[in-house]
Amino acid sequence: MKAIVIGHYGGVEQLTLKELPMPKLEEGDILIRIKAFGINRAETYMRQGLWGDVAEVSGIECVGEIEQDPSGRYIKGQKVAAIMGGMGRTKNGSYAEFTAISSNNIFPIDTLLSWEDFAAIPESYATAWSCLYENMQIKEGAVIFVRGGTSALGQAAINIASNINNVTVLASTRSQEHCALLKELGCAQVFIENENLSADVVQQYPQGIDSVMDIVGNTTLLDSIKMVKKSGYVCNAGFLGGGAAILFNPLTDLMPSVNLNLFASFMLGSENFPLSNIPMQTIVRNAESGLYKVKPAKILSFDEVPEAHKLMESNLAYGKIVVQL
Repeated sequence: MKAIVIGHYGGVEQLTLKELPMPKLEEGDILIRIKAFGINRAETYMRQGLWGDVAEVSGIECVGEIEQDPSGRYIKGQKVAAIMGGMGRTKNGSYAEFTAISSNNIFPIDTLLSWEDFAAIPESYATAWSCLYENMQIKEGAVIFVRGGTSALGQAAINIASNINNVTVLASTRSQEHCALLKELGCAQVFIENENLSADVVQQYPQGIDSVMDIVGNTTLLDSIKMVKKSGYVCNAGFLGGGAAILFNPLTDLMPSVNLNLFASFMLGSENFPLSNIPMQTIVRNAESGLYKVKPAKILSFDEVPEAHKLMESNLAYGKIVVQL
């Protein structure tokens, strides 16, 4: 089979096309014929070797068809989405024509979406749903802030949250030109990102808001903490601003009774975060109906994976980058 492999840790030039043997199925594995996959920032870190030794074939998500299921649970040709399960980390991932993945990490999906549109959903929407409902405890009537709203994860969170009864969604972007996009997705108000954004939010919400999904990360986290009210939530869900360490003193930097937590998508499909908690079929139906406005920001061919990584690292994609096979 054809695969994109990491020759050595380093730049995008290390991603090369190679012929590999078909994946071997371990107990509980299912073989998927990959039709398309989304590109994720985690994969750029893996390529650089920043997360230690990883699999030769990167890629943490895909959509495709069942090729082989020894258990008989799925039939050949059935549409599925697959996420995590060690893909790209401990076992070869989705940058290939086929991948073997545990049944715990598969969503069987009935959909008429194109493979490219379908591929824009799995990881981003599974993560957004988990952050909103598990980490941020979102409820009807809440006011939430999505920091890093134009990212694929940010857009997914806005789509989901803005369609919950009486939830007010605020978001940030670095550029005025993207405000219209975020409002179209469902934002009540869009702020231009700055290092003291909490002051702008608190000016309008003196008691603070209910929760923040901070996708920018370490560079904005302390400011995000200042946005929320007593018993509010701040969920660190990404590192768009880089992963450099910051000084953090809980006694002075963490507001009283504010809940600070982290969500890392590699946990999806694990015992504590089973995929059954995520209504992926409903999410896909909402995309089909147009309730969720889901479209890839950029669609590239299989041999353009290095270009996809360049685009991801430029922070200029403004949405999900999808590769079609």
